[in-house]
Amino acid sequence: MSGWALCQLQVTLHRLKVFMSESRVPFFISGAGHVLPGSGMTTKIIHFLVNGRPEQAEFGADCSAADVKDLFRAAAEAGPHHILKLYNTNGGVVNISPLLEANSEDSYYRLEVVASNLKSVGMPKELDTMEYRLHYLESKVNEDLGKTPTIISDLKSQVESFKRKLESVEHLSWMGLFKEDSDQQLSKLSPKPQTSQLSMHEERQQVRREFLNMSTLQVTEEVREHLKTPIFDNWQWEDAEMLVLLQVMFTDLEFLTAFHIELDVLQNFLFKVYCHYNSIPFHNFRHCFCVTQMMYGLIWLTDLQSKIARIDLLIMLTSALCHDLDHPGYNNVYQINAQTDLALRYNDISPLENHHCAVAFGIMSKQECNILKNLTCEQYKYIRGGMIKCILATDMARHNEILNKFKTMRPVFNFTNKEHKEVLMNIMVKVSDISNEARPMAVAEPWLDCLLQEFFNQSDTEKLKGLPVTPFMDRDKVSKPSSQTNFIRFVLLPLFSELTKLFPCLEQHILEPVRRALEYYSDLERASKEEERTTKA
Repeated sequence: MSGWALCQLQVTLHRLKVFMSESRVPFFISGAGHVLPGSGMTTKIIHFLVNGRPEQAEFGADCSAADVKDLFRAAAEAGPHHILKLYNTNGGVVNISPLLEANSEDSYYRLEVVASNLKSVGMPKELDTMEYRLHYLESKVNEDLGKTPTIISDLKSQVESFKRKLESVEHLSWMGLFKEDSDQQLSKLSPKPQTSQLSMHEERQQVRREFLNMSTLQVTEEVREHLKTPIFDNWQWEDAEMLVLLQVMFTDLEFLTAFHIELDVLQNFLFKVYCHYNSIPFHNFRHCFCVTQMMYGLIWLTDLQSKIARIDLLIMLTSALCHDLDHPGYNNVYQINAQTDLALRYNDISPLENHHCAVAFGIMSKQECNILKNLTCEQYKYIRGGMIKCILATDMARHNEILNKFKTMRPVFNFTNKEHKEVLMNIMVKVSDISNEARPMAVAEPWLDCLLQEFFNQSDTEKLKGLPVTPFMDRDKVSKPSSQTNFIRFVLLPLFSELTKLFPCLEQHILEPVRRALEYYSDLERASKEEERTTKA
């Protein structure tokens, strides 16, 4: 049997199993998950636990990512818009894809539905679609083997038996339907023709549909708690899922109730923010999510709700969300040297940060996206002023100025002092913005690769245009370790240390990981220099 046919059969077996189980009709597929005789295809077996029960999935390398996800979705008896995550034995999230590493029964993965509807969701009622699927697979298998395998014959018999049972049921509403019509279901179950790459607009609309479909899901308490920590792994979440988690942040901090934010307006706002981040290596929507998630975590870790007003928390979280809107991938130095429209518009004064603020309030100028529309004039002015200060504070040209202010205030810090509080808010947004090295190395290091890619793109452009080349961005002079050791030593550690003096509880969460990162990159830098000396000798 061809690899494609085997993969499709695996998916059909699991879909049929879920269809039967959701309908409360006992059903067992013998041999499901095992290689069919004569397939000649290299497959891998994945052992995992779902709802406490051991399961296994088997698929080949030529299965698509969507089909592999369907296998696990079926095993979890999850709906099409539910969010699934697979955890390894260490509790880390791993990608559900054809590249998933095979394991043994001694090292089970753990599959969880981390966001789902409160009520159960069943499979579509058009069983004829499943029959069509089986007939189609039968013809494909016959082409390879010259006969119909017993497993397919058994499946066809059980489908017929299941249909006869359904004929005696008077009311079928208990089956529960997906929010898709039969044509959409058929297109999902049938082989898909090759299509051209989606346009940016189509991709974004697809993300919007997925986000809205997922937005009513109940995110598990385990994920909610994990979301409050710096060890959260952003790489395992897709765009629509991250939008759902941003909605969770605004909801859990009770912003919707306190500031009369309508849910659909929040969703429109979040989606427009998503659309206004560009597809560039580093300053993209995923970076926006990470900064917002770190800000959210710091609020919980420091119990900031008990120290400052909720309106200030809204300023900080929304500032983190909007702090790099429409970033072009070229920093302020480039904007000024190249005399770009942004530099001219803002008179060389923090051109990017001013632009980020303008885009944020441009989004909120539309009624359907204005999360501040139900506030008083005074509240709006306060939030706008606070956001502008927080976002402008992310300009690294002002780093020493803001840090020195905080250093002066910190020994006599007073949460009721307006100036003290504003500087703290700026500091916390700054910490969140450059917090990657406070995360586990497996999460942080890929971000460094993204940042260097963006840096090198800028220095290459500077060279082409005859502009001054930014030294720390020059691919001919900068290495991965050297780029980090000085940044950690002279920027991160002084900033994180000062914040930790005000909030000692943060030492284990952000300061110690940054110290470990410095040690890691220092070791790499020493090894690199030693290798250079050996090569020259």
